[in-house]
Order: sequence, then C-alpha cells, then structure tokens
Amino acid sequence: MFKGFTRFLQSPGERLKSLFGTDSAAAGLSEPRIIPRQEHPVSRQHFSDAALKVLYRLHNAGFEAYLVGGCIRDALIGKMPKDFDVATNATPEEIKELFRNSRIIGRRFRIVHVRFGREVIEVTTFRGKPGDDHGDHIAQQSDQGLLLRDNVWGSIQEDAIRRDFTINALYYSIADFSIHDFANGVRDIESRILRLIGDPATRYREDPVRMLRAVRFAGKLDFHLDPATEAPIRELAPLLLQIPPARLFDEILKLFMAGHGVETFRLLRDYGLFEMLFPEAAEAMDELSWAEPLVEAALASTDRRIAEERPVTPAFLFAALLWGPVQLRQAEQEANGLPPIPALQAASQQVVSRQLKHISIPKRFSLPMRDIWDLQQRLPLRRGRRVYQTREHPRFRAAYDLLLLREAAGELNPGLGDWWTAFQQADEHEQRRLLDKVGANPAGSGAPRKRRRRRRKPRSGNGNGNA
Repeated sequence: MFKGFTRFLQSPGERLKSLFGTDSAAAGLSEPRIIPRQEHPVSRQHFSDAALKVLYRLHNAGFEAYLVGGCIRDALIGKMPKDFDVATNATPEEIKELFRNSRIIGRRFRIVHVRFGREVIEVTTFRGKPGDDHGDHIAQQSDQGLLLRDNVWGSIQEDAIRRDFTINALYYSIADFSIHDFANGVRDIESRILRLIGDPATRYREDPVRMLRAVRFAGKLDFHLDPATEAPIRELAPLLLQIPPARLFDEILKLFMAGHGVETFRLLRDYGLFEMLFPEAAEAMDELSWAEPLVEAALASTDRRIAEERPVTPAFLFAALLWGPVQLRQAEQEANGLPPIPALQAASQQVVSRQLKHISIPKRFSLPMRDIWDLQQRLPLRRGRRVYQTREHPRFRAAYDLLLLREAAGELNPGLGDWWTAFQQADEHEQRRLLDKVGANPAGSGAPRKRRRRRRKPRSGNGNGNA
C-alpha cells in the first residue's frame, strides 16, 4: 500500500516539485498542499464505521469535517489506524446537538466525545491563535508560557499550525477524500523525521508533554528527531514538573503500554525525561546495578505480550519500575531495626507517597502493585500450607513473573524461580517431593546478592532521538 505512494513521492521532475515544493516545514504555511484521492493510499476502508458516521453527519449538516493526525499518519505509513480524531468548524455545542451519544469534556481544551458502544470518536473544533480576541472563547498562558486554556476557535489553517508535529498536521477530507498537508508532513513521513511546527522551545513551554510525545513517536514509529526539535529537550525537561500528576499517568500508559516500551524508556533516559517522571526510580538505577536491567526486562515482557495480543496491566509495570526504590528504602528501615515485613510495608508507603507527587497512580493499580511487592517476601517461604496459599493468591502470577525478572537482572541468586516453575507444573506427588526437598531451609535459594553501587553513566550530548 505505502510502497505505491513511495513510488509516487520519488517520481522525477515537475510532479514531485509541484506537490511538495521547496518550502521549509516550519509553521506559517497559509495554503495546504492538497493530495487528491488517486495520488495517495488512504482509503475509507482504513476507518471505523463510527468515524465515518461522525464525518458524514457533520458534512451533511453543512460543516467541514476532516480526520486528522495520527490516523492519517499511520495509514500513510502502512499501519492500520486504531484511534480516530475528527476536526471541524462546528463548535462543541453544535457538535453535541448533532450527536445525542456525545458529551463535552475538558476545561483546558474543550472537546466532544462521541461514543459508539466501546469506541469513542474525539471531535475538536478548529483552534485559532491564542492571542486573538474571541470574546468568551479564551486562551490563557502562564508567565512561563504554559498554555493553561485553549478554547479559541479559528480556521483549518490556524488549526493546522497549532498542531504539534508536521506529521500530525494532515487532514483527510470526507468531501473529496483528498489529504490536506499544511506543514510538509508527508515529506517528513517519507524521510522518517519527527519535526515540531514552530519554534521548538516555545512549543515545549506551551505544553511540556510535547517532549514526551516526541519521544513516544520516535520510539513507536522508528523516526529520528529533527535536530532543532531535539535540541531543547534536555534543558527543558524540568518543565514536566508543572504538569498535573493525573495527566502524566495517562501519558505513561501511552509511553509504556503501546508495544514499544523498551525503546521509549531508553529515549526517556537519554533525554533526561525519565527522572522527571520517576525520580526515585532514576536514583535507584544509579545506585543499584540490577535496577535498570530489571525495568528493561519488564518493559520487554510487556512489549512481547502486547505483540501477542495478551493482556497487560500497569500494576505489574509500576511494580517493576519502583522495586529498586522500595529495596533501598527497605534496607534503610531494616538498618533502623524493623523486621523485613514491616520494613517492606513502610518502604512501600514511602515510595508510593513520593511517586504520587509526580504521577497519579489510581488505587486500582497501586493496590495490586503493593500486593506484588508483598508477595516477594512470601515466595521464598515454602513450607506446608503457606505454599498453597501463596500459589492461590490473585497476584501470584504477576509476583512470580517479577521474581523471574529479579533473578535475570542479577538482584537474586537463581533457583527460587525454577522451584516455583516446577511446583506449578507438578502433580500432587511431585509437589510434595519439591516441598520435602526444601526441608529445613524454607528460604532456600533466592537470597539477594551483595548490593553493588553502580557508577553513573555519562549522558550523551549528541543523541539523535533514535537510540
């Protein structure tokens, strides 16, 4: 599909020049480059029935209606889109009148969610320039440039310039099935370049989450960052501390639960963004030699499960991300005289309390996460009924998986994970034999290795965003 479009992009002479010209991909394009249906591979077959219903109802009511952003980008790359965003000149109130199955959400950015069963189509009104006077429709910025509210309506041209990356300023018209490319996004897709529209430092200050989006798209799409887009990230990374923890939780799910977690994590570390999200985990990675390999192994496991379309839970991932800090704090508590179990509980509370100041972890994930941690104390205790109680715990499987990763990362001496693997696969007779083999040493293997202080690696100052 995309190969045919690549041949079109690479065809010689005036056809290529007339379509793309020689302009920079910077902001300010007043007219789009319109690619007619016969010259691009995007088809209505790429879109869900719900997305098409929204487009056609808006169009038939006399409004402009476009699919915009990631769904068009993914279709051009050759990926089947999963999420669909619609842009229109209809206001949120007008959209809501057209769709009884909709509701207006948001204060900072007012948008409309149109629900069809479990699928939600996000519909936004074209945004205008923040500084323009639009009466009650206002935009507000902090003294540092952070965009606090953005409800100024404008034209499609103004909306396109307000988009973050050139590859997301692509609009598919339901009127004639053409693609409107306002910022040379198609050219950047072909070059596999991720480029911000406008001045990168200004755009990052408007919304620091754009730095996370840059890393996420680079990891997901295997694109490299344009040098100007990349340059301010390390310096401006602390701006993420301005973002509400609840919003950052949603961003973490997008970063780590989309099947490209390992590459995304490495980019976050390289650009100094990870420590703004998980400061104590970053400190533990500098202190404990096994902490970073453990996190990478957990992310790799999550990526594999997503690729195999198996279920994943953020609780397991957060348990792995924060296990290093828990172990450091537990050691401090035990040094102060607390027994291991109370020490673990106190350490867990301290780690979670600090983390919640950066990322809001809902209790439906934080409580299972703590169960996974508690079970790390119970897994070495293999005597009598306790073993069967541990095996029947609802978080056993996740705790067992974390145990295997701890051994693989070098935190624990190997052996305990193999024992639990054999116990799960054994019949009743073999299970009794395994219990007898443990004998008078119920803790057995699985003892922690001697803690080694890790020398912090120097950060590369010339990364290209495609580590």
